[in-house]
Amino acid sequence: MVTATFRFYEELNDFIARPLRRRAFRCECARHATAKHMIEALGVPHTEVELILVNGESVGFDHPLADGDRVAVYPKFEAFDIRPLLRVREAPLRDPRFVADAHLGGLAQLLRLAGFDTLYDNGYPDDEIEAIATNEQRIVLSRDRELLKRRGITHGCYVRTLKPHAQLRELFDRLDLAASARPFRLCLMCNAPLRPIEREAVRERVPEGVFGRQLRFVTCDVCRRVFWEGSHWKRMRAVIDAVTEPAPRHDADKCVQCAAPIDPESQHGHEEDRP
Repeated sequence: MVTATFRFYEELNDFIARPLRRRAFRCECARHATAKHMIEALGVPHTEVELILVNGESVGFDHPLADGDRVAVYPKFEAFDIRPLLRVREAPLRDPRFVADAHLGGLAQLLRLAGFDTLYDNGYPDDEIEAIATNEQRIVLSRDRELLKRRGITHGCYVRTLKPHAQLRELFDRLDLAASARPFRLCLMCNAPLRPIEREAVRERVPEGVFGRQLRFVTCDVCRRVFWEGSHWKRMRAVIDAVTEPAPRHDADKCVQCAAPIDPESQHGHEEDRP
């Protein structure tokens, strides 16, 4: 057997047993065990790890551990630029696209609202999510740490908060998504692109009062819904503005406050716009 000393930093401590948090501890490892094997055996999904130092040297997940090694494991760095160091993944995903597990339907709709291509089906089994992530180079979003430990998933985020608006804020902060947001370009229900449509073409597809007041319309070619900038659009605009602005400093032990959820059935239009 091999014995190594481990120390996990910051939010990675949430995944390990309470007596081991925020301190160095010794752990027996199987001979030829890799850094990835032991990190996940201790409870931390590899998708949450950004940097591993063994005896002060940056290593990859496949680094074999030796007796007496000291292993420091870090999450994403927000205050320091560690690009000169060797990362544990070959390359970041430049175009953030997502696949969300069954528990994150509300978050999936909010990400689409912000313009991020996000696949979601509450019937996706774990092996299908893994296959989608691998074949389409998508980031897996999940509250299931065992899913994020799957070998084929190279990029993923364990979503810590519980309510969709707080989850959106969490992802924008962790993945620095604000600069990439392109709101109101995807259908919340279909994840398909929205396109402008001539006003006359929707005369029979929207309420008469809406047609009389609105000049611009867009449509989804999959579900054929028509949308316009009604009162609900203004509320959704406020949701996007809230996450693209810098987050206020807050106590890390307190929950993020959440607004009321968006009604996916109405999207841009709203009952208040109807005659």
